[in-house]
Amino acid sequence: MPSDLALKAMNATHRVILKVSGGKLGWSAGKMPVLELTTIGRKSGQPRSVMLTSPLQEGDTTVIVASRGGDDTHPAWFLNLRDHPEVQVSLGGKPKVAMTATVASPEERARMWPLIAGEFKNYAGYQTKTDREIPLVLLTPA
Repeated sequence: MPSDLALKAMNATHRVILKVSGGKLGWSAGKMPVLELTTIGRKSGQPRSVMLTSPLQEGDTTVIVASRGGDDTHPAWFLNLRDHPEVQVSLGGKPKVAMTATVASPEERARMWPLIAGEFKNYAGYQTKTDREIPLVLLTPA
């Protein structure tokens, strides 16, 4: 599984690509849009930002996956938004928008997971690496 250092390095590299390209590169990964999610640290109380992909969008809801590459622990950003669901999201380099993060209900996940795992096989593979059920997070305008 990726270490915290490796995940931070990937995020830093992603930000460099965005900056060097003037925002022309890095706002999509494969067929998925990339977003910047800003949460409030559950311990520090400080803003924490991370670059993530969104494999599913439904109306004004953007879905993100708390996979952490199939690790047995949840990503820090997920723990942060679980404690503080008021987040900021920049989609495609647009200005940040206030959103509310909600963990998908079992029924929502049962409907959405096959759509996501069927289209993006990496997520299906991540789920096979861990016993934890990988959460889906719904981001909706606040």
